[in-house]
Order: sequence, then structure tokens, then C-alpha cells
Amino acid sequence: MVFTTPIPAALAHRFPGSRLTYLVETAAAPVVRHLPEIDDLLVVERPRGLRRVTYDLRLMRELHARQFDLAIDLHGGPRAALLTRASGAPRRIGYDIPGRTWAYTDRVPWTPSLTPPRHSVLNQWDLLAPLGIGPADPAINAVRMPVSTDDAQAVRQRLIDAGVPGQAAVAVLHVSAGNPFRRWPADRFAALAAALTSDPMSLHVVITSGPSDTAAAAAVTEDARRLSGPLAHRVIRAGEFDLSELAALVSLSRLYVGGDSGPLHVAGTTRTPVVALFGPTLPERSMPWRDPAVPSMAVDAGPLPCRPCHQRTCVTGDFRCLSDISVAQVLDACRRVLEVPLRPEPI
Repeated sequence: MVFTTPIPAALAHRFPGSRLTYLVETAAAPVVRHLPEIDDLLVVERPRGLRRVTYDLRLMRELHARQFDLAIDLHGGPRAALLTRASGAPRRIGYDIPGRTWAYTDRVPWTPSLTPPRHSVLNQWDLLAPLGIGPADPAINAVRMPVSTDDAQAVRQRLIDAGVPGQAAVAVLHVSAGNPFRRWPADRFAALAAALTSDPMSLHVVITSGPSDTAAAAAVTEDARRLSGPLAHRVIRAGEFDLSELAALVSLSRLYVGGDSGPLHVAGTTRTPVVALFGPTLPERSMPWRDPAVPSMAVDAGPLPCRPCHQRTCVTGDFRCLSDISVAQVLDACRRVLEVPLRPEPI
């Protein structure tokens, strides 16, 4: 979803005066909710069983009644293809995937292979080529997730309530990932957090995680506080943050560190320096797509014969693509991105 966020602005520029509707499932709606080019945000559920059939039939009728001129399927799954076809738009653009081509009038080649690596934003952007929209440039077409004033104020207050002084520099360490293939060891995160609290870094470190990893985040926080000694108060666990709150938190922070997961790409929509930890995936495909003037650095274990992989089975059994990343490597990357002077966001 984050990788699609440059597209509404490109469409608005290509078709001035048009009206843009974005259909999105509930969980991902916060990613695009505040994009100014979107006129209508159609948030849909993902019910199961027989209710899914009746729900989608009603949804297809609604889409057809809206009389769209153009429909673009940014997802490529069976449900998305069906809804695109049901829209009745005279022009429908999607990927040339077996079993889906019947849904589209314009079919774009799909490039799913791991090698050679190609950034996911470029795969999405290919769908704009039939419309005469040129190549994507991260300096101009960066991913975006505007933060509301209410979210920013609420998160700022949460930090203050958690003991973070108003003017303190904050680092966000996101310690979980969607699967174990992308999860840096917890003891490394704890050691990194402790190092970031001490001089010359002197950061307050907020530990975040996904809802399924709260126990791991609590353990990292406890270990980091133990390692930090008298600076233990600088390691903060301020509860869970939803997507909108996470974007606000990172935008208010001085540094973000995390693995290749959704929160990394939410962080990439801000102008906060990012250190991204890559295991089985490659930076060439999944690094935050943002203005090159904003500091971003990838850290990985270097070339391995098993990397990249499909993340189904670790052939070595030890997740060495992650376990071989040292705390010293990540700490050095943090220092380097923090040394880069921040530039104001272009108007």
C-alpha cells in the first residue's frame, strides 16, 4: 500500500480536474486516508464465507453504478481483478497474470522474480505507462503518508506522559517483523537501544512492535534498560501505535531503525533518517522510496549464496542473513545518517 502512494499525485497531474476514488481494505486505509489527491476513499471489508459473496456482489453493483472512466488494479489478486472488471470502466489496467487477463483492457507485464532485483514502486508504476506517464523519480514521486495534526499532538502527548522531555531527540526501534525471516535478534535490538541512549548519541529510544510481538518488545525494553544502567529511563515503551500513530511518531523522531516490514515503509514516508535491516530481501527491491536528500541506509550481512530467498525455509537453519548483522554495523549506520544535515521538505 505504501508503495502505491506516489500514484494518486501522478494521476491528478496527468488528468487535471478528474475525480479519483481509491478502494482499499480497512486495515490499510490509514496509509492513504490523508492523500490530498484522493477525492473518495472507498473502505471495504474482507468478510469470510457466504457473507463474502453477498458483500462483494453489493460492492460490484456499487462500483458499476459510479460509472468510472478508468480503473487501475494495483493489487493483482483475484478479488481485485474481479472488482476491476465489475467497475464497468471502459479502460481497465492490470498485470498480465495468468487467470486475470480477462479483467483488463490494458495488460502490463508483471516482474515478480527476485533477480535481478527491481524496486516494488517501479513494478506499481508500470501500470501508469499505458496512460503516457513517464518514469518514477523518488525525488519527485516519493512515497507519502501525510500526518494529521490530531495524530501528531496525541503522539507528542504520549511521549511526554511516558517520560520523554519535550525537546528530547527520539529514536524509534521497531523490533518485530511479519515473519522470522525478517526479524533481527532481540538481544541485538536491546544492545543497540542501550548504545543509542549513551553519549554522544544521547537519544531517548522508543521500542515499538506489531500487536503479535508485544511480549518480545517488552523483553527488549527490559534488557535495554538493564544494559543502559543509569540511563535506563531513556528506554521507552509507550504502548502500541496504529499505522497513523506510527507515522506521527516517526515524523516527530530523529531516527528510525527496523527490518524490512510495513513499518519501515511507513517510516519511509517521513523525512526522518532511516536505518533498514535486510535479511532475505534486498535493498534494491524494498528500500524506502524517498527523496535521496533524506538520509537512508541499508544494513545487511553481505553476499550469501542463499540470499535473496523466498522466505519459506531457511536452508542453513540459522537465519544467518540476519544473525550475521552486528550491533556495531547498525550503530555505525545510525551515526552516519544522524551526521547528515536535515534539509527542509521541498514546497
